[in-house]
Amino acid sequence: MHAKVQKRSEKCTFENKKSQNNFVFSTKSCNFAHNMNNHLQEVRWSENVILADADYIDRVAFNLIVNFERMLGRRIPQADIARWIDCVALDGGIREGEHETQVVLIHQKGKLGLENFVPSAYKELDGKAFKDHLGEFAINAYPIEQIAGEDFFTEVLSLVTAQKEVKRVMVIPNLEEDTIYNKVREALRQVDDEEKRVTLFAMQPLTGGNYRQEILGYSLMAALGIRAEEIKD
Repeated sequence: MHAKVQKRSEKCTFENKKSQNNFVFSTKSCNFAHNMNNHLQEVRWSENVILADADYIDRVAFNLIVNFERMLGRRIPQADIARWIDCVALDGGIREGEHETQVVLIHQKGKLGLENFVPSAYKELDGKAFKDHLGEFAINAYPIEQIAGEDFFTEVLSLVTAQKEVKRVMVIPNLEEDTIYNKVREALRQVDDEEKRVTLFAMQPLTGGNYRQEILGYSLMAALGIRAEEIKD
């Protein structure tokens, strides 16, 4: 798998620059127990955690593909998930080095995979890892019942931010849901900004909150191979 990620200052832009990063997914001993409800308290957490609503990022990627294919008049390929993770990590403050990052993808039960990313099947992603210039990324995917989605996401977020060993959290919730933003903001209210760097990714700037913010669309556009010069007037 090839990822082309540009690092500029503190952010990953959606400009498409060539690099020599070759990602090879390998089997990774899972730090998370597969029965999440029973074993999350026993997890050995990494210093960096990416927590994402997988159904939401998949939907945003689809919308970007449709809109930019119409705008640019060319086919937009599926998003490279390793490249997207790299961009989120860069936007979240991770820099080159031997870091360990856990990537937690929460998705609705019954969905077998992402429709607009490659690799896509959750069975291919769960328990796998890749390593590049930003360190090692271990991926786990967890299915949940739809009725418990919002509460489950914020419970995991609260648990992650409560861990002393976790120093950096990058969170991508489905902020299109009416109540999730308030729940996420409440979960982050007590987080000490001097001890943990929390970055919330959304499609537009949000008001209030004890966290940094980044635009989700930039990392997804980079993963979709959309170049900045293509959309300039």
